Amino acid sequence: MSKNRIRELNDAFRRTFRGGRVMMTSGVYELPDCVKAEALVQVTKISEFSADNDPHDEHDFGSFNLVGRKFFWKIDLYEEPDVKDANGDPVVNRVLTIMLASEY
Repeated sequence: MSKNRIRELNDAFRRTFRGGRVMMTSGVYELPDCVKAEALVQVTKISEFSADNDPHDEHDFGSFNLVGRKFFWKIDLYEEPDVKDANGDPVVNRVLTIMLASEY
């Protein structure tokens, strides 16, 4: 799959949370619901990527500050080598994890 296609699919997933799974580390999960909800909103709003925070140009990592804490988010791709889509390409599962920077 091309880098442009990976970036496009990562952006679509990050903005809509469709096409993958969203996970939170225990530190994020233990925060109040309103903070968790705002953390999800923050992930969808990320639009600035640079060589510093996105060296592979795949839009798969970011950070933001919320309630005095630094958060990271990361999209990982897990390929199902024995499962093919309608085009004959391997099926790729996306998992977005939101974590506190202190948990990294």
